[in-house]
Amino acid sequence: MKIARDGWPVVGMAAGTLGPVAAIGVLAGHPVAVLPLVLAVGFCLFFFRDPERVAPTDERLVVSPADGRVLAVSPEREERFLNAPATRISIFMSPLDVHVNRAPVSGTIEAVRHTPGKFRAAFADKASLDNERNALVLASGGRRYLLVQIAGALARRIVCRVGAGDRVHRGERFGLIMFGSRV
Repeated sequence: MKIARDGWPVVGMAAGTLGPVAAIGVLAGHPVAVLPLVLAVGFCLFFFRDPERVAPTDERLVVSPADGRVLAVSPEREERFLNAPATRISIFMSPLDVHVNRAPVSGTIEAVRHTPGKFRAAFADKASLDNERNALVLASGGRRYLLVQIAGALARRIVCRVGAGDRVHRGERFGLIMFGSRV
């Protein structure tokens, strides 16, 4: 299984931190000392897995930008970026979900804006308003889509690999949110 490139430093940090402790434990006659190393590295590899996905070819379809659980689907007027009526879909990603974010449609990134904020639990509704987030406006077929990556309480890190003017294709990876998060 492929591992997201932004996950390798975390895997390395876990191995580098716990590896010497495990080695000392084993040399001291305690082979069970490798257990924290195996568990930590195993969890990181599991968390940062990046499975291949095949997006449907029908240009009329919109695919989910993230794995996880849909918390809400609601109509609202979006004032900050779109200044238009919109349908809001909130997806919570637990630490067990794949955290790679993908473009829901093919199009052009019009804008990217990072907003610092708090780090509340990502499943809480207030997280959408208060937490650190990264907003992307994606134009496609005469429509505009707003994607908001929201950091969670644990990891506090958002990775976004696209910028204004970039072209993306449906299902293409554009970022990652570390550990618990919301899109």
